Amino acid sequence: MSSLAGRVRAPVLPVGAVRVGGFGGVAGLRKWLADNGIDAVVDATHPFAGGITANAAQAAADTGLPVLHVRRPGWREEPGDRWIRVPDLAGAAEAVTGLGDRVFLTIGRQGVAAFADLPQWFLIRAIDPPEGAMPARHELLLARGPFALDDEIALLRAHRIDAMVTKDSGGALTEAKLAAARVLAIPVVVIERPALPAGARRVETVAAAWDWLRRLGSGESAGGLE
Repeated sequence: MSSLAGRVRAPVLPVGAVRVGGFGGVAGLRKWLADNGIDAVVDATHPFAGGITANAAQAAADTGLPVLHVRRPGWREEPGDRWIRVPDLAGAAEAVTGLGDRVFLTIGRQGVAAFADLPQWFLIRAIDPPEGAMPARHELLLARGPFALDDEIALLRAHRIDAMVTKDSGGALTEAKLAAARVLAIPVVVIERPALPAGARRVETVAAAWDWLRRLGSGESAGGLE
């Protein structure tokens, strides 16, 4: 059984049964796990979906269920990169001040409001339109990855981008923007991931998660993970 948050209007659906929407906090998730006879929980949410990650960990602990967090590796800074790491959206809004007048904001549709009061011009790329406050000077670009390096370089040049803001989401689908910024010597404000719950078991790949589930199903120990 897969559960999607419902944040994207036309998601790519996984195989099998799918539910969409929230659970109603820890209590709601705890009840849903019990009502549906769930044996194990795999938290494979976005690295920045801190709320559901914390709720899944707590609900699993409350019900005595094993829980595993799948987190793909974050991006790694390479020679030539001009990264400015910040802990959150507020830090990113502060850091981008003074980096130039034209900013490429590529953080998804959530969190755009943190930049609404800034005077710069923003190119905002997201899958669906953001909700809430927007910067006064902006252009909205609706697009879904993967993105190619040459196209990203052309995009940054065409819009005369001075700086970029992104989340450390990891993954290959949108990594080309970082390589493009490297080629063009554009500074990148990188928002760091929220920490996983204390004591969380973590793997980096779907294959490792399947291995964990197989060991659970066969009665083997599934411990030994981070």
